[in-house]
Amino acid sequence: MYLLLCMPNELSIYVSEGCWTGTSVQLRRYTLRIDGFASLQATMGGGELVMKPIEFAGKELVINFSTSAAGSIRIEIQDEAGKPIDGFALADCPELFGNSIERTVGWKNGTDVSSISGKPIRLRFVLKDADLYSFRFR
Repeated sequence: MYLLLCMPNELSIYVSEGCWTGTSVQLRRYTLRIDGFASLQATMGGGELVMKPIEFAGKELVINFSTSAAGSIRIEIQDEAGKPIDGFALADCPELFGNSIERTVGWKNGTDVSSISGKPIRLRFVLKDADLYSFRFR
């Protein structure tokens, strides 16, 4: 169990180089972030995504993302019709920036989304110079 807790939050790919050319063989390590194979990406000009309605179970929304120093991500939770839910509007979500594989999203009233659990909602992601790799409710 201890070994698993100390492992980095990345995937490793090892490649041998030089074995076909007759030169010295080298082993090179490449790394990928967890869930980092694909992302929703926006430039500094910004972009957004509004999802189709989903239902979830859980108490908080967690995202895996990366931004530049000037970039950010904000998230709005909407009802099925696309109207922002009170307390979860875009204006209620502070800008998130940095590089994290597991950041809990918060709004002005906190991180608890259990009051809308089990109801159809839409997520609106607004990105500026950022990558969103994955999200989940827990």
